[in-house]
Amino acid sequence: MRRYLCILVLIASIVHSFSYKPVVLLHGILSGADSMSVLKELIEELHPGTMVYNCDKFSGWNSLENAWRQVEQIRDYIDEIGKAHPEGIIFLGYSQGGILARAAIQSLPQHNVKTFISLSSPQAGQYGTSFLHLIFPDLAAKTAFELFYSRVGQHTSVGGYWNDPFKQSLYMKYSEFLPVINNEKISTNSTDFKKALVRLEKMVMVGGPNDDVITPWESSHFGYFNEDLDVVEFNKRKIFTADLIGLKTLLDADKLKIIVKPRVHHLSWHRQKDVIKEVIMPYLD
Repeated sequence: MRRYLCILVLIASIVHSFSYKPVVLLHGILSGADSMSVLKELIEELHPGTMVYNCDKFSGWNSLENAWRQVEQIRDYIDEIGKAHPEGIIFLGYSQGGILARAAIQSLPQHNVKTFISLSSPQAGQYGTSFLHLIFPDLAAKTAFELFYSRVGQHTSVGGYWNDPFKQSLYMKYSEFLPVINNEKISTNSTDFKKALVRLEKMVMVGGPNDDVITPWESSHFGYFNEDLDVVEFNKRKIFTADLIGLKTLLDADKLKIIVKPRVHHLSWHRQKDVIKEVIMPYLD
């Protein structure tokens, strides 16, 4: 009897190990696939048998290339993986990778991404320059619009999601990426952009008040500054109230998860094992 029970447990364990959906990881700005290695290895350790695809596209300085150019290749990458796994996949994007991943999903109306995890990503935009000092040592947030809201600036990925709360008219005029994927600018793809997100079974937004890079940190949850630099929570902004991209639809269906985790710096979300276990692993089923 004991031997029979052991065999059943072993079979159950094997079946369970193959029940996890494949996971696609997308790195942040000025880094590459190697920066996601801790996360990849921990997923493989805790969920044996999981296929983990660690995207190595646009590594290092190439991560500064135009956002749409990156999205096009990332879109084709996840489309190919999705077709190989008809059971569905999980897509996790960290930092800049989170907003590029979201745009890639939105660009695939018939995708089979079941869960999208946005890990400390500027989904509502960015208005802070500390992470840019390596590239632009003298750049200040107040004057950054002069660079980013120009034809040259829009050739950089950061220019695509730079959202200056004091220069909204310039943002709407010059920005070719964020206001488009947020359906603030209506395009021929607006309907598909919304349908693609609503198609998700789960959308997990992770961020926290001690991030120190994403500015404001609430941008990781679609919250953002108003013109007085007060943060307006996501559910009070037009993108939610008018359901521009399906956030309200997802929330009403209990498919939108907002995760707030304090005392985590931006560079630790994907490297600190206890954080990974708490805010990522529960959603990799």
